[in-house]
Amino acid sequence: MIDVVTPPTSPVSRERSKEIKRLSVISAARQARLLSRAELTELTGLSPATLTPLVRALIAEGYLIERGPGTSRTGRPRAMLEFNPRAELVAAVSLEPSRISCEIADSDGVVIAHRTARLHRDIVGTICRFVPELVGDGLPALRGVAIAAPGVSSGGAVRLAPSVGLVEGQPIGDSVQRQLGVPVVVDNDVNLMAAGEHAAGAGSDVSDLLLLHVADGVGAGLILGGRVRHGAAGAAGEVGFLPLDPADRGHDGVGPFEARWSANAIAERVVALRPGRRPSAAVRELVELSRTDAAAAGYLGEVLGAWARLIVSCVCVVDPGRVLLSGAAADLDDAALAQLQSLVTLAAPAPTEVRRAVLGDRAVLHGAVSYALSAAVPALPVGSP
Repeated sequence: MIDVVTPPTSPVSRERSKEIKRLSVISAARQARLLSRAELTELTGLSPATLTPLVRALIAEGYLIERGPGTSRTGRPRAMLEFNPRAELVAAVSLEPSRISCEIADSDGVVIAHRTARLHRDIVGTICRFVPELVGDGLPALRGVAIAAPGVSSGGAVRLAPSVGLVEGQPIGDSVQRQLGVPVVVDNDVNLMAAGEHAAGAGSDVSDLLLLHVADGVGAGLILGGRVRHGAAGAAGEVGFLPLDPADRGHDGVGPFEARWSANAIAERVVALRPGRRPSAAVRELVELSRTDAAAAGYLGEVLGAWARLIVSCVCVVDPGRVLLSGAAADLDDAALAQLQSLVTLAAPAPTEVRRAVLGDRAVLHGAVSYALSAAVPALPVGSP
């Protein structure tokens, strides 16, 4: 007779199975918000015997809050469990040329703390000081950090962001992750603007869009199939580097297109048209000046023509269906916006709607919160309960 020896169950497998079941309970409670244990059993497919210790542990961790009996049409009312969004906190950080902004939000995206300060050279040190100070006693609930920076981001490193002191691949993501001990996501600020508009702004009703942001530079954020697209090296959307003629060679962090058609370039031309102080809202002042000055009207037409060519070039490749104008481009009045739409419609190979973005300065932080929540809340493996 041959003895059959059953190999022992791997402790790693048991722990992984337990974690999958725990995540399924958290996911079901997060979606339902308020539910009974019986409803939790039905949603997760877990037996009451398996569910009881998991629920007890999640109550102790602060994920679930025991509430009083709910209403019932038949039988005795059941005690209810409520998901606590404050059990999962995320930090959203935005780096700009002169300042750093940091927000702490719960898993509903509700901001519970905010700070803005001047941007200093020690970016990592500032982030790692701000986040714990803002989150306070909630530090054990911190699940992730998202950092928005100008330039190209790949693998947590940032390059081509001279305006904030990040030029050649500084690994700020890894550095912050080592110090804070939570997942850190770093991405281009325009990508996060697009994610923010898609989550809570002018793109919330579509799954494909392109956001064109005009500021000191010109950049685009691309969302296809509901996801931000980065490209092989993280440089998708760096439309400011579009060459304007065959002589364009190289760069010092500034692309040929943005050197000529950014808010900075427009501001210089506005000063030439109307000598005086440099405008803080160059496109808005150009639009106003164009109503009474023929030269300004002609230059506004050049700006709209350049932006239209850029949009059409993008449409030819990715066909986003909707283009959102952000930054200085959102300062176009209705007449100029209609003119831009007409130029795009005439040249684009597919129907393309041009709209203003609506979140303004809040778009980056909305997108960062969305990113951080995605990093903080892992998806369940396919086929898990």
